Parts: sequence; C-alpha cells; structure tokens
Amino acid sequence: MSELYVGLMSGTSLDGITAAVARFSEDRCELVASITCPYGDEQRARFERALGGPISAAEWARLDVDLGAWLADAALTAIAKSGVEATAIRAIGSHGQTVWHEPARATWQIGQAAVIAERTGIDVISDFRVRDVAAGGQGAPLVTLADAILFRAPHGVRALQNLGGIGNVTVVADVVRAFDTGPGVVVIDGVVRRLTGLPYDTDGRLARAGRPLESVVRRALTDAYFSAPPPKSTGRELFTAEYVTAFIDQCRGASTADIVATAVALTAASLADAYNRFVPEPLADVLLSGGGASNPALVDAITRALAPRIVRRFDDVFFDGEAKEAVAFAFLAYRHVHALPGNVPSATGAAGPRILGKLTPA
Repeated sequence: MSELYVGLMSGTSLDGITAAVARFSEDRCELVASITCPYGDEQRARFERALGGPISAAEWARLDVDLGAWLADAALTAIAKSGVEATAIRAIGSHGQTVWHEPARATWQIGQAAVIAERTGIDVISDFRVRDVAAGGQGAPLVTLADAILFRAPHGVRALQNLGGIGNVTVVADVVRAFDTGPGVVVIDGVVRRLTGLPYDTDGRLARAGRPLESVVRRALTDAYFSAPPPKSTGRELFTAEYVTAFIDQCRGASTADIVATAVALTAASLADAYNRFVPEPLADVLLSGGGASNPALVDAITRALAPRIVRRFDDVFFDGEAKEAVAFAFLAYRHVHALPGNVPSATGAAGPRILGKLTPA
C-alpha cells in the first residue's frame, strides 16, 4: 500500500523553503508535486542576524514560531498544487532550519512543529538529527538512507552529490558511506551577496566572466576539515560570514567576477579532493542535486574537476533535484511512522540504527 507524505526543507543557503508531496511504497518513491518558496530580504536578514548572533531569547522564540508558520504555508501550497486532499497526507516531515550544528556534540533546528501541525491539521515529524547525535553520530548527512534505497544505480557504485549551502555526498556501494564534502554554494552565495547585493549568481554569469585564483583555492583547501576522514559533517559554523570576508580579502586586487569564479573553483576542488581521498572505487556516475546544480558554471567546474568520472544532474535521471532533500525528509517521516530506522551508522558514526524524529500530533 502506498502513502502520501510531505517533506519540508530549509537549507544552509538560506534561499527559501522547498516543499514536496511524495508517494512511498516500500523502496519506491513518486514525486507528486513540489514548490520552492523563496525567502524575502527581511526573512533572510532575520536568519543571518540569528546565525551571526547574539540575539535575545525573545528573538529566537519568535523566529522559531514564525518559521513554523512559513513552513506550514509551504506545505499547504505544495498540497494544493498536488491536487490531493490534505486528509490524504499521512504526515509531514520537517527538517526545519539548522542554526547550530556541532558534530557528535549538539545540533539545533528551529521551525516550530506545533505551529505546522496546528495550521495544517496533519501530524508532523521533526527534529530528525538529534537522535543520531545522541547515539554518538554526526547527525548528518541524513539524506543517506533515501539515497541508498530510492536512488541507487541499477548497476555499479553511484555517488549522489548534493549542492546546497553545504555539499554532501552519499556513496551507494556494498557499505553505504556519506559525509559533508565542504562548501556547496555557501561561499559562492556569500561572496555574491557581499559584493553585489544579489542573492546568488544567476545562471553562473559572474563566474563565467571571471578567472579563478588557484592560489586562494589551494590555501583554502589546507583547512583541517578537508583532510579529516569521514564520518564528518560541517556547516555555517565553519563557513561563516567571517570566512567569506577572509576569502574576499585573500583575493585582493581581483575583480568581482574573478572572486566569484574562485569561490566556484573552491567548491569544485573540494569535491575532487574529497573523492580522491575518500571515494577510491570506480563510480558508475555522479548525480548532482540541490540549488548548486542549477548553476551551469558550478556544474561545468565540477564536471572538469571530477573527470573522467561521469557527472550528470539528478534531474536528468529522476525528478527535479531541487526537491530531492525535501523528498528525503518526507521519506524519514515515512520511516518514523512505520517504526523503521532513519540513519545509516556507517555514514554518521552512530552507535547503531535509530528511529529518527519526534511526533507532533495534529
């Protein structure tokens, strides 16, 4: 029997909320509908103030509740687009917004589940990461199980590379592995916002007009994170506003286009470095998803950096890659409802399989 779920995702790129309605049946998935609700300038500014801190407890509490309302609105919009009745949705899986992630120590996502349940009238599963962390794991990446069950290659080993704010890869082999590779678009978008005031580099036009500073890329790759072996995860705690400032300063004298091209080169080079160090087996292909997969300059840079591996966009094999992480959290809600583990200990380092998430009844 198949069941319908909604997945909600607000990522480290702070570009907006993705909501997906998906139908699951054992190891099969159908994307029924998906939408992306971009954040406005004031919404993004509130997140950036919170992440840059310090802010008062009152501001945290209000942002938690307001984000819950924004997530609920996105869920209802996606359900309306799908054409199904809200009563047909078994549960909503909400990732929320990560505001602090300290691997194997503490993790915190906001986006009040009670508000989502109240506004939608649907059960909500949320706060997925903390149980894996409590079991000694990284709490990330959590898309790994969906990658391994829903999106594996028919033959051979597939790497599924997400390009959100942070990049993460799942290697679907006999033993499934996953880890954060480093920046996805967090440095690229940070540079673009700082230098142009635009939210991101549309169609990679700035990057295509520039030339990367290879010495800056090489220096950035000396950070200890890149050489540390998996399991590992990272976030805005490393790639901060101060990191972006220092990155721009190291490009002194370069044009805006050159600095954006250098940020693109950093993401591509960090992927190549990670694959060369930690993905030794031959790959059938590498599938790119997330917001960064919509940036042609970044896709081209990654394709060159990973050659001769075959690089394709997730969209060209399955469905809209922007919806993939939202679908993954819908799948984790499906697993929770059926009392099935949602983590992959070989990827996160947790002590064992655990049922992830907390239930907020409608």
